[in-house]
Amino acid sequence: MKMLIMGAPGSGKGTQSEILVEKLGIPTISTGAMLRAAIAEGTEVGKEASKYINDGKLVPDSVMIDLVLDRVAKDDCRDGYILDGFPRTLAQAEAMTEANIDIDCALMIDVADEDIIARIGGRRVCSKCGATYHTKFKPSSKGDDCEQCGGKLEIRADDAPETVVSRLETYHNMTAPVIDYYDKMGKLVAVKAVEGVEETTELVLKALGK
Repeated sequence: MKMLIMGAPGSGKGTQSEILVEKLGIPTISTGAMLRAAIAEGTEVGKEASKYINDGKLVPDSVMIDLVLDRVAKDDCRDGYILDGFPRTLAQAEAMTEANIDIDCALMIDVADEDIIARIGGRRVCSKCGATYHTKFKPSSKGDDCEQCGGKLEIRADDAPETVVSRLETYHNMTAPVIDYYDKMGKLVAVKAVEGVEETTELVLKALGK
């Protein structure tokens, strides 16, 4: 299956991607990982991308498309793949279609904004080792201290409520046209997430016909 996965920050799409990799036996391809790999390998596309990154600029859509084309051509994508984090904009979605990067479905993990704010508000990260916790779903047995190193648990700056609201507004503004694009193509599969990870996975697999 060739698919892409969409979802707002804190929607759990990263967790579902990891599970789908195991269930479907296909790799997840993230734009960040693609960029790092291409630059590390010194590919032509990687060299081109590094020019923009080194100058503090966004990598153009045309370069990102080339990165995706290079990545999906690798042997591990022969039976399918999950695109995570791309396309983020309508222009990128249209460019994918023009480049003949085919997908069978666009999976959207749907979570209400108020639930996302509550989820992200509970996230904590260790100030020393970077271990992650959640006050509700993955609390530390040591309270406000890290189980692994004893460091203090903190709220990341981008997890502050006002920052989360801003991130959600950006997501909706950028992604709404992408959702509509794939919906009109008949490829959108929307799953309304529930609180439990396993229960959400069951809904996702059912929606995918697996």
